Amino acid sequence: MTQPRNVSFLGLGVMGAPIARHLANAGHRLTVYNRSQGRLDAWLEANQGLSVRVAKSPAEAAEGADVVLTCVGNDDDLSDVVLGPAGVFTRLKRGGLFIDHTTASARIARQIYVEARDKEILCVDAPMTGSQIGAEQGTLTVMCGGRPEAMAAAEPIFAAYTRRVVHIGKPGYGQLAKMVNQISIAGVVAGLSEAVRFAQASHLDMDKVYEAISGGAAQSWQMDNRWKTMAEGAFDFGFAVDWMRKDLGLAMDEGRGLGVSLPITALVNQFYAEVQAIGGGRQDTSALVRRLPLPGKTK
Repeated sequence: MTQPRNVSFLGLGVMGAPIARHLANAGHRLTVYNRSQGRLDAWLEANQGLSVRVAKSPAEAAEGADVVLTCVGNDDDLSDVVLGPAGVFTRLKRGGLFIDHTTASARIARQIYVEARDKEILCVDAPMTGSQIGAEQGTLTVMCGGRPEAMAAAEPIFAAYTRRVVHIGKPGYGQLAKMVNQISIAGVVAGLSEAVRFAQASHLDMDKVYEAISGGAAQSWQMDNRWKTMAEGAFDFGFAVDWMRKDLGLAMDEGRGLGVSLPITALVNQFYAEVQAIGGGRQDTSALVRRLPLPGKTK
């Protein structure tokens, strides 16, 4: 149990909702804000036993807070809730701590850091990996960009919902590390999709194939957690294709600025566009296999 703080959490989505719950269960005095009333109501209904304050704006959420965390959709959303006229930085006190869990660009992370520095606010960009399961279980990994004093302040907050915290380096570096993560996942899921279809076309027992190959060099988190559901055609859970395309777009934009070629990432991004075109935008990224026809069938 860390010292209870006044903590505000903005963004009660798939990842943010369980994180907010963990923070309250850790004993922090929690305030929540969400732009969608329906999602806020659903979270409150599911967490009736918690003592929580509800804010009507990001600025109100930041009023009196020691720590503000955000987990929203994209750069524009983040800029609005943090830097906008009713944003967090209009009210967060000097010496307060701001942690952003949004997967966003390194550019917006650096911009927020500069604004925070000028207001004497500690700031950490801290995108996550570990999936919805990790958020629910409180076992996320966060990769962080920020100054050492900001990291030191954030560590007790992270303790409520993470298993691993890695300080990558200066502001914006957390977002760059998350791009590395998404580039890696894209290639793995593409290969796994082809492997699943190949095994099915060969009329192999999918459980036995998994047993045979999952303990060797082919093993991955994606294989362990998605092989069975991909074989069954179950995709209505997890990290959405729409968000993966957003993340890969960020990586490719950054790559162009760095002069780094990302041909596999670009190709898998196009494959995900095909999944979106057949209605899979809100399905888990493992729905990439849908673009490959089942043996003996068309798409």
